[in-house]
Amino acid sequence: MKKSKSIMYYVPVLTGLIVAFVLIHSPMAAQDTLPYYQIPDPPEQYTAGGVVSRMVDGLGFRYHWATEGLTESDLDFKPGETNRTLRETLDHIFGLSEVILNAALKKPNETRPERPDDLPGLRAATLNNLKKASTIFLQTHDLADHTSIFNRASGVSEFPFWNMINGPIEDAVWHCGQVVSYRRASGNPMPSGVSVFQGIKRNN
Repeated sequence: MKKSKSIMYYVPVLTGLIVAFVLIHSPMAAQDTLPYYQIPDPPEQYTAGGVVSRMVDGLGFRYHWATEGLTESDLDFKPGETNRTLRETLDHIFGLSEVILNAALKKPNETRPERPDDLPGLRAATLNNLKKASTIFLQTHDLADHTSIFNRASGVSEFPFWNMINGPIEDAVWHCGQVVSYRRASGNPMPSGVSVFQGIKRNN
């Protein structure tokens, strides 16, 4: 007669299933692997680099949730014939994220970056650019070294870091607001519970 297996035989299997269920349904699992599901903890001290890092983190958090759950029909939306589509706006934000990262790396902007064709790839590339830039700025003591350099056929242009603040960083925040507005108009509002003040996503 075949011996039945003891309950101890099934304990590891049941434990694995329970752990998998908890991970799948936990808030941390919902954030997938993309940066800025929530804003990182702030630095302990106020420094020039730390403030800029926090500005980029705020941009990353806004972008993460402005682009979460977008559909193909959302990407085609534009409020008027003379406006960019939502997809074209995301392409522009990606380009700005490259300029921000290049300033952090002290690298000139020489060619237009190749943009991922799919939305998941575009989101990941943009968010990772911002996260890399934020990490570098957090360790930066002298922002004067992080100029914006543009190598064009007409010549080389170089701008101080001040232009990075009122230019690409603030411009990208502006366009994140457009994304939120466009998706609301197309019938797919941004997920609820996002607090840009606290930098968290509340579970409603």
